[in-house]
Amino acid sequence: METVRVLCWRSTAILFVLLGMIGVVVPGMPTVVFLLLAAWAGSHGWPQLEHWLLHHPRHGGHIRQWREQRAIPRRAKCAASTMMLISIGLISLSTAPDYVKIAVPLFLCAVLLWMWRRPEPLE
Repeated sequence: METVRVLCWRSTAILFVLLGMIGVVVPGMPTVVFLLLAAWAGSHGWPQLEHWLLHHPRHGGHIRQWREQRAIPRRAKCAASTMMLISIGLISLSTAPDYVKIAVPLFLCAVLLWMWRRPEPLE
């Protein structure tokens, strides 16, 4: 049974790493968010992956800052805000149903509010 549990955590971690890798090349798709989730899943069943993510030269610092301080860098907040505002604009101009044109911007605004209330890293 322990093997199944570990396999599930590792599969989840791999899924999040793959989504993070897609986020590197697809504009508007987050990278660090998925790597945060991959490190979380790795901490439950794949300590080596968790260690690798925490010490990654590009993204490890962001993961550690989130874990230690629940902090989001200002640059990341600005980039995420820009992408969300562009998404809201595109959705409002699209032929999406009215409920989508209302629900998605409301959700994104809630995320923006939550994100900007997070502290910035002390470093």
